[in-house]
Amino acid sequence: MPKWTVAGVQMDCALGDTGANRNALVAKLRGAAAAGARLAVFPECVLSGYGFESRAHALAAAEPVPGPSTDFVAAACRELGVWAVFGLLEAAPDGKLYNACALVGPNGLEASYRKLHLPCLGADRFTDPGDRPLAVHDLGGLKVGMNICFDGSFPESARILTLLGADLVVLPTNWATNARKMAELVSAARAWENHIYYLAVNRVGTESGFTYLGLSSAADYMGNVLHFAPECADATFLIEVDPEAARQKRVVTCAGTYEIDRVNWRRPELYGPLVANPGQFTGHFNK
Repeated sequence: MPKWTVAGVQMDCALGDTGANRNALVAKLRGAAAAGARLAVFPECVLSGYGFESRAHALAAAEPVPGPSTDFVAAACRELGVWAVFGLLEAAPDGKLYNACALVGPNGLEASYRKLHLPCLGADRFTDPGDRPLAVHDLGGLKVGMNICFDGSFPESARILTLLGADLVVLPTNWATNARKMAELVSAARAWENHIYYLAVNRVGTESGFTYLGLSSAADYMGNVLHFAPECADATFLIEVDPEAARQKRVVTCAGTYEIDRVNWRRPELYGPLVANPGQFTGHFNK
């Protein structure tokens, strides 16, 4: 099974300027493709920006999925023969607003994802919680699952995608400077505990009083950090993903003496409290 070259594209964006942001995204996509990437992953809300002060302000920068931006990026993907994952604000037909990401490729929109876990930050104060089951998408040999930012704080999200067959979980994110610990730990932790590749792609720049950290990262199926992007600077980096290695969950150090399987040796019959405790989530922080 062939390996995949995947790019993480750490970049800034302009609040509310979707046209300029998608032009910048496609320029970066061309650069990643020229470097050999077959899939490029961009930050959370890279088409819209994140630091909105009201639902109306955020809605003004939102668009449908599929829509103008997914069509625009898909045209570039078709020309280049690549796939892209990028964040945007989705204006749904029923009037709801989602923090979303889209997966597009040579054949157009492949899938979209709506952020499940909403912190009291930026646009997420005004978006609706994601309402779709987690899913994995086969790009023709590479199986990819999507989360967004705060979703990475919940190990259940990556574990479900692993159980659905993901080789790689991608996490478009907007981590400001006070999220440094998340940037330092999440890729290695989620990759190691699920025996998958994990790619977290953060933004940079200053917006609405917050400075975004950069420090995008990738880890392999053994939890080895493959790359840390620089702090507070644009960067495109490449990693090699071996789907076959990610699917071999049993790690044999010494046959019959030292073997580990962190996925198939679970004891789900004992995990009832995971779903029995409903928590205290109440939806919007502000409307």
